[in-house]
Amino acid sequence: MISTIRNKTVYEKTLKKFLVAVFWIGVWQLIYLAVQQEILVVSPARVFQRLLELSGEEHFWNTVFSSMLRIISGFVLGMLFGTLLAVLTSINKFIYEIFHPLISIIKATPVASFIVLALVWIKSPNVPIFTSFLMVTPIVWANIFNGIKKTDSNLLNMAKLYRFGKLKTVKLIYIPSVMPYFTAACTTGLGFSWKAGIAAEVLANTPISIGQNIYDSKIYIETCDLFAWTAVVILMSVILEFLMVKLMKWLGRKYSVWG
Repeated sequence: MISTIRNKTVYEKTLKKFLVAVFWIGVWQLIYLAVQQEILVVSPARVFQRLLELSGEEHFWNTVFSSMLRIISGFVLGMLFGTLLAVLTSINKFIYEIFHPLISIIKATPVASFIVLALVWIKSPNVPIFTSFLMVTPIVWANIFNGIKKTDSNLLNMAKLYRFGKLKTVKLIYIPSVMPYFTAACTTGLGFSWKAGIAAEVLANTPISIGQNIYDSKIYIETCDLFAWTAVVILMSVILEFLMVKLMKWLGRKYSVWG
């Protein structure tokens, strides 16, 4: 009975998402029919056809993989550094006072400014990695820092009473408490890093990248390719977010209970 209800709920959610997608594709088609100029707006059918053509080329997959590798590298670096920084700043107030203004500056500065500055210091292929790293670090730091600070003091007192030790306290108290914050940081940070990384590829004109293809499409006024590569960015973002949510749910089940 429960399984049937769950399957029905999943089916209804999937149907709603499908109908929403159909609605907006319909709006897109209406705009195309109203404009009647492919140099400005390309039809959904033409974009889909172009996507099929691109997917049959080896260069397309090399490009997508290269962009994904760069941006995920930046995301992982930002996640690791943000986590380490959150732990250090929660332990030592002096370290917090040193790094908090820097994190605030990063959060307040426009992404484009960092990309332009990075082009002065870093080679073009590494700019998306650096940009993704910068976007993720403050998000991860803020979430995990708050998670550590909001850990239940009663549980910590119990750990002291039963002499858990530092490692056992971290495993049984801190990790389960911080996990929801870490999950939120990763799912949010991945989306930000992906968009910022692609923007960095466009501005840096990074070789063998989705951003370079978007840039070239704009320069040569290939509107169909511009729409197609933008669709690739959206699809990849959805896929990566879906996989991240699945991973976080698995980690949540593993670490949300004592064991």
